[in-house]
Amino acid sequence: MQKSFKFLPLLFLILLISSCNDHTSTDRKETIEKPKNEVLVLGTIHGGHLTDSVYNTDYLERLIKEIQPDFILTEIPPSSFKEAMDGFKKNDSISESRVSRFPEYTDVVFPLSKEMDFEIIPTAGWSLSMARERSKKLRAISQDTSRTEDWAAYRNANRLSDSIYKATGKVNDPYFIHTNAYDSIQDIGLQTYNKLFNEELGLGGWENINIAHYWNIEKALEKHRYEGKRILITYGAGHKGWFLRELRKRDDIHLLELEPFLNAIEEK
Repeated sequence: MQKSFKFLPLLFLILLISSCNDHTSTDRKETIEKPKNEVLVLGTIHGGHLTDSVYNTDYLERLIKEIQPDFILTEIPPSSFKEAMDGFKKNDSISESRVSRFPEYTDVVFPLSKEMDFEIIPTAGWSLSMARERSKKLRAISQDTSRTEDWAAYRNANRLSDSIYKATGKVNDPYFIHTNAYDSIQDIGLQTYNKLFNEELGLGGWENINIAHYWNIEKALEKHRYEGKRILITYGAGHKGWFLRELRKRDDIHLLELEPFLNAIEEK
């Protein structure tokens, strides 16, 4: 009997260590299994959705229904959102000037909010004063004889980007818009524009406005971190590449490709 008692402290120590290890494993498991949000970036063509034979508002409606988002992060400034939503709730129309120019919202997202369970989140960093200042500065640059070379480089880069895009034969093709190749073509013009004018355009510069947009997008991502939700980001397609480069740096989300959802609505 005395020999048995000698082993009791050792047995207790083993059980204690085992219990601690179990707790550590559980804690690690809980950390690993936090439900990451799924994020998709949908590149829009704004007014083109009203006229394109394929990538039109009906196509967008079917696509969003297929995606089934919990949140839609929009190219709508927070300062414009309340007026737009109030008008929509009152008479099913949107007169707010910034939002009314985007048929993806007036004809698709706002109407779908009546039948689908998602939240619209305004994330655009745009402001009217910024846009006016940008236009004024660009006009001055275009007329400045000391900036002739810069303006010519900017125009030539845009023409090159447009010509390569048209040569693909896939203009406004929703499949092509959601590829890295599309982003690379857009970057020909946009990166030249950014390199030449971003700093002097201030808040309206290409890099600067994307930073402002993405700051609001990140606020929404942080607010809903690890909720296991599906988040759809909808912006003009030119912004898509910039956003994807930043989103790929995050380890708290699953960044989804749009192609499976495009395939799904084609098959229906």
